[in-house]
Amino acid sequence: MIANRGYDAYAKNRILTATPAELTLMLYEGAIKFCNIAIVGIEENDIEKAHNNIQKVENIVGEFLATLDHKYEVSKDFENVYNYLMDSLVEANFKKDKEILEEVLGHLRTMRDTWKEIMQQGKLAKAN
Repeated sequence: MIANRGYDAYAKNRILTATPAELTLMLYEGAIKFCNIAIVGIEENDIEKAHNNIQKVENIVGEFLATLDHKYEVSKDFENVYNYLMDSLVEANFKKDKEILEEVLGHLRTMRDTWKEIMQQGKLAKAN
C-alpha cells in the first residue's frame, strides 16, 4: 500500500512537471496501453475489459481533438485522422473487433513515434 502511494505521488509529480510535448507523448502512450488491454479483453472474451479500455482510448483521442490548435494548417489533417480513429474505435467497441483495434493501434504507434522524433529534433535544435 505504501509503495502504491509512492508511485502515485511520482506519477502525479511527473504529470504536473511535464511540458506540453511530454504530456502529449504520455497521452499517446496511454492510448497505446489501453488499446492493447482492449485487444486482450477481446481475446479473453472479457467484454467489460474491452469496452472500458476502448472508452479510455476514445477519451484520449477526444482530448486530442478538443485541444487541436486550428491556427495551423496541419490541424485539419490531424482532425481528419483523429475523427477516423474515433469512428474506428466506436465500430470496434460495437463489434468487439480485434482487427479494427489493431489498425487503430498501428496508427497510434506511428503517431507516437513521429511525436518522439519531433520532440528529439526540438531538443537538438535547442542544443545548437
